[in-house]
Amino acid sequence: MAAEETLRQAQKMEAVGQLTGGIAHDFNNMLQGVAGGLEMARRRIAEGRAGEAGRYLDAARGAVDRAAGLTRRLLAFARRQRLDPKPVDADALVAGMADLIRRAVGPGIGLELRLRDGTGSVVCDANELESALLNLCINARDAMPGGGRLLVGTEEVRLSAADIPDGEAPPGCYVAVSVSDTGTGMPPEVMERVFEPFFTTKPQGQGTGLGLSQVYGFVKQSGGLVRIESAPGRGTTVRLLLPLHERMGAAEA
Repeated sequence: MAAEETLRQAQKMEAVGQLTGGIAHDFNNMLQGVAGGLEMARRRIAEGRAGEAGRYLDAARGAVDRAAGLTRRLLAFARRQRLDPKPVDADALVAGMADLIRRAVGPGIGLELRLRDGTGSVVCDANELESALLNLCINARDAMPGGGRLLVGTEEVRLSAADIPDGEAPPGCYVAVSVSDTGTGMPPEVMERVFEPFFTTKPQGQGTGLGLSQVYGFVKQSGGLVRIESAPGRGTTVRLLLPLHERMGAAEA
């Protein structure tokens, strides 16, 4: 028992070390962006060139926004973030993000959308759904360094109690927002840990390991499920299953 407790404590300290190291690196970069932007703006004003200060202030504000985004990811992981759930047309949201996703993944990756008929909505925080979707697309991009295909889709699925053996969500109709890539895929040992907080396969200093934890926390807060399928050399598919709220045709009738 003493040995097990010592091991658990060591694992806890390792996780804390990974978290604090990643966050400290990220926040330091963001603070440097704020400080650098403000310093350049101060110099321009002192030189009587106040008209040029605006772009440096904009850069500083961008760094502040990125820091706020990191804070949101931490709160989503802890499931203490205040969400603003409203009915959201998942099809329209995905279609509206197409250009942003194309810019994020770059010209070497082909994007395909496969959307359902748009007759139902989900209740969630639209901003967080956008953030989760973009997060998954960027992860897919990183898994395809030589280029590939990215498929983003929506579909309506019905889950029975047998489909949710651990009872983590009620049976019923869900809207699945999926992101599939033709990338390197993941071995079983990575699959087992992919949604763990602090876990990352990226080099040190290039990620906090909170990205997928943020996705998981947001979907769970929204009453949904996350499913992932992957294998080495066969790509990865992540599905965000959000409860179907209403059929728009029925609501209008």
